[in-house]
Amino acid sequence: MPRAPRVDVGGYIYHVLNRANARAQIFDGAKDYQLFEQLLTDGVEEYGVQLLAYCLMPNHWHLVLYPEEDGMVSKFIGWLSNAHTRKWHVTKGTIGQGHLYQGRYKSFLCQHDAHLLSLIRYVERNALQASLVRRAEDWRWSSVWRREKGTEEQKKLLAEWPIQVPRDYLTLLNTPQSKEEEAALVRSESKGVPYGTEGWVLKTVEQFGLEQTLRPVGRPRNGG
Repeated sequence: MPRAPRVDVGGYIYHVLNRANARAQIFDGAKDYQLFEQLLTDGVEEYGVQLLAYCLMPNHWHLVLYPEEDGMVSKFIGWLSNAHTRKWHVTKGTIGQGHLYQGRYKSFLCQHDAHLLSLIRYVERNALQASLVRRAEDWRWSSVWRREKGTEEQKKLLAEWPIQVPRDYLTLLNTPQSKEEEAALVRSESKGVPYGTEGWVLKTVEQFGLEQTLRPVGRPRNGG
């Protein structure tokens, strides 16, 4: 089956993620995480992409991006992935020993409403969901830690959300999401289906030629 077209249009929100080749570990310790965060900082400054949220996990990472211009997501992620791969191999002494990432990054569009809040919760809950911490804001390598516990300089990496932040956000963040929410987000993550209301999804799919993302996985049946 051919790949679905990748949307890269300014003014939309994107969930972007990538995993290590063979699901190996990318981040072995604080220095590995700090290296990636420094590259994030450099890239956001260079490409002008707004970073709304992120979470770095031992073998993958999630970013929520809000680019202003067309083509900025692919330029930013292309630079970030290549720069990280080079520096990672230099640090580990493994230059010339293969790919760091499993392949091209995944991304999907998200509607500017309560679905964005749901997406950010999903991203910032990653470490909590994996039982790496007792509360989401305790995971040092995430946007929620940076917002809640980081220095003023560290907080500059993050852009303001284009939606209102609930006053009880931390309580909400540490509350499990519904099975329906998680299922919809996992479906978007795996197939690239835009995440939003049914009407918005259908409109967005038609606008960007993403009909393939709505098709069921597997070969079509022959006959009736």
